[in-house]
Amino acid sequence: MNQIKRINKYSPLTESMFYILIALLMPLHGYGIMQKVEKLSEGRIRLGPGTLYGALSNLVEAKLIIPEDGRQDPGSRRKVYSITEFGIELIGYEIKRLEEMLKNAKLLLKERGQ
Repeated sequence: MNQIKRINKYSPLTESMFYILIALLMPLHGYGIMQKVEKLSEGRIRLGPGTLYGALSNLVEAKLIIPEDGRQDPGSRRKVYSITEFGIELIGYEIKRLEEMLKNAKLLLKERGQ
């Protein structure tokens, strides 16, 4: 499958998925992801464990993130995740898509005198 088709398969991302992916620009474990997403969204998005781990499973299956082999702390049961190159490409695509939407909305509001 070519890259454009692959990207289009997962775009548009939900807001939660987008925030999870950008949180994983630095490797994190599940609880760290929950905290980072809440901070980045200024408290608007609070991921419960069920929602988060379901999303992580889907993102791993889509090859957008990978679980790292090592753990952050020796002896810890926490699994650390990091974003793949494909995940980074998808973020870039989503940013361009969102910028285009914002540009068009501003233009139409300006034309309307808003």
